[in-house]
Amino acid sequence: METLRIPDRLAARLPGKLGERSDRPVVSMVRLHGVITATTGPVPRSVINAAALEKTLGRAFASERLAAVALQINSPGGSPTQSALVADRIRGLAAEKNVPVLAFCEDVAASGGYWLACAADEIYAHPTSLVGSIGVISAGFGLDGLIERFGVQRRLYTAGESKSRLDPFLPEKAEDVDWLRDLQEQLHEMFRQWVTDRRGERLKSTDGLFTGEVWTGVRAVELGLVDGLGTARGVLAERFPDAELVPMEGRKPLLARLGLAGAPAAGGVISIDALLGVAQAAEIRATWARYGL
Repeated sequence: METLRIPDRLAARLPGKLGERSDRPVVSMVRLHGVITATTGPVPRSVINAAALEKTLGRAFASERLAAVALQINSPGGSPTQSALVADRIRGLAAEKNVPVLAFCEDVAASGGYWLACAADEIYAHPTSLVGSIGVISAGFGLDGLIERFGVQRRLYTAGESKSRLDPFLPEKAEDVDWLRDLQEQLHEMFRQWVTDRRGERLKSTDGLFTGEVWTGVRAVELGLVDGLGTARGVLAERFPDAELVPMEGRKPLLARLGLAGAPAAGGVISIDALLGVAQAAEIRATWARYGL
């Protein structure tokens, strides 16, 4: 009688005698890749936000054999609020499960991407990674001259004198810019406090650290922004040699699973979703481009 042999990778996940390695510790690996924004929209897999990651993070911390959670971060930043919400969720789950969290910076962990990295107990980077950008940025366009050139009249009606601040179709007002700068300073202070609280005495110096500058992984180690150099696979193999590394993948949206995402409307007419997708893709591309990527 021929004996059925179960592959090791399957046996590790089976209970009882069949799964001789079922007692192996688990390291959950969560990929945080993309621009941080509340808008999921037509390009869901290229953005990071609390809603999209809720189930993925829950699964990452759910294993009874959990030894650690690894965050693989590749993000140029984005929404301060979504950065904070995701980071807070990670810290809450880590405290609840009492497991360490390790972050691994890939191409870039800048601005909100570094905010996410600071949710970890330890941060590692590749020597060529771009790390930092602890600052706040706002961007927009002034289109008042353009619509005047074409004889277009802007008609705007508000109840409340502050409702039309920084309207791109109206001339810029000094008081609006002052308001924006004050708002940025408040957010910047929150960012500084988060980094200081999470990194503590590991920061070698705060001189020039919060200017929005970006550093390579090598320099980030010297500044205390990260704890060491290395890749996720390399560091985890050394730290948890007996652990099973389990990637935690988010589910694709229904239309993507059916192969209908991005499909043109009937008759070849471009849909609104397709147009929004182009606009969102351009915005995402511009955010990455700030770091030469």
